[in-house]
Amino acid sequence: MPTTFAVLGDGAWGTAIAILLAQKRDHRVRLWSAQPQYGQLLRQKRENVSYLPGVQIPAAVELTADEREAVDGADLWISAIPTVYLRSTLARFRTIRVVAPVVSLTKGIEIDTFRRPSEIVAEVLGAERVAVLSGPSHAEEVSRGMPTSVVAASPDAGLALNVQRYFSTERFRIYTNPDVVGVELAGALKNVIGIAAGICDGLGFGDNAKSALLARGLVEMARFGVALGAEHATFYGLAGMGDLITTCFSPHGRNRRVGERLGRAEKLAEILASTPMVAEGVTTAKSVHERTQRMGLDMPIMAGVYEVLYEGKPPLAGVRDLMSRPPAKEGT
Repeated sequence: MPTTFAVLGDGAWGTAIAILLAQKRDHRVRLWSAQPQYGQLLRQKRENVSYLPGVQIPAAVELTADEREAVDGADLWISAIPTVYLRSTLARFRTIRVVAPVVSLTKGIEIDTFRRPSEIVAEVLGAERVAVLSGPSHAEEVSRGMPTSVVAASPDAGLALNVQRYFSTERFRIYTNPDVVGVELAGALKNVIGIAAGICDGLGFGDNAKSALLARGLVEMARFGVALGAEHATFYGLAGMGDLITTCFSPHGRNRRVGERLGRAEKLAEILASTPMVAEGVTTAKSVHERTQRMGLDMPIMAGVYEVLYEGKPPLAGVRDLMSRPPAKEGT
């Protein structure tokens, strides 16, 4: 009896995961498009020309824009919808009773509620069993079979093990972790540091600056996560340090690219209008800034990114302010 997967969201990551799952003969995979017109284009081209060009979608992946058709009889729902659209898009499935577990692939934080993606999934769908899959995993590489390792997180150990079994291939390795809060916050926060790394590139800085940024950025990520109940160690694993490195150095990193263009003096509105892909770090920076202000946490790098994004602070002035802060001990 085949296992049926419903992948909700036809962006780069949703498409890559659908292709990955379809590699196993006992898997039946459906990829759902929120926009019927784009879904029709996928069926015509068998290629995600906007988000994952050059990668063929195998015939084993069923393509649909119909909600009921996508999830009918599915053994596992997989949410690959950007945070900014997550709540409204999942609401289209509210009339369908969710009996299967749900895996969230989304990295971000909802801007007004500060809800993590797994929390939104549980609230909107009423799902009782939810897992998170996160880590250094660019869709461009996963879809082409390049070696990748990620983390499956869930308080339900059995569900995490099932996700590990379903998704694992000889090129896609999965570890399990019960710390959902840490894994999701790490995946969201690294995008803010990714924007800062891109600013370094846009300003023409070298390896010294970016390496220091990553090291100190990771301290801020862990500080914030622990304050919200996450495990410190999670931020030094794949979901934290691993994903941070990929985001800050890879040419595929959309958050890094936004930062790079900011460093070159482009305006944020123009940058966002010129790309179809969502840079989650832009909205996450605002959510995190508001929360750290209330909590009284010292987050100078993330505060600096917020000021560049939302207060018009020149990137070079932000760097100057960071470098001229009072001397401190490492570890603080």
